[in-house]
Amino acid sequence: MHALGTHLLIELRDCNPDILRNLDKVRNALVSAAKEAKATIVDISFHEFNPFGISGMVVIAESHLSIHTWPEYGYAAVDIFTCGDIIKPEVAASYLIKQFKSKSPSIVEVKRGILSHNNEKLPHKVSDAELQMVS
Repeated sequence: MHALGTHLLIELRDCNPDILRNLDKVRNALVSAAKEAKATIVDISFHEFNPFGISGMVVIAESHLSIHTWPEYGYAAVDIFTCGDIIKPEVAASYLIKQFKSKSPSIVEVKRGILSHNNEKLPHKVSDAELQMVS
């Protein structure tokens, strides 16, 4: 079964709370995870909540990495969505598990954009001519 993308839903439990409440460390971890996976970074946006917690997103040409932290629970929810088959989201996931020192991580993989029923591989990008044929 071929899909347009892979979406990893990552539960990072039992993390180091000091890391999860540090905006610079959280931002650097997600940016570095994208780089480790050889993704092309397009934009970076993070917000620190009061009294604690961080939400952020690294937009990549291949889709995105996002995080929401709850340092008071030692927990972070991470999404890594990548399109195509060049970027390896599992590399970024493994990197983040180590960076946040998660003692109890779990990963659910969801294939996104399963559009073909005949098991043919779908191109990540289509040309204008190909798009006209579909329309």
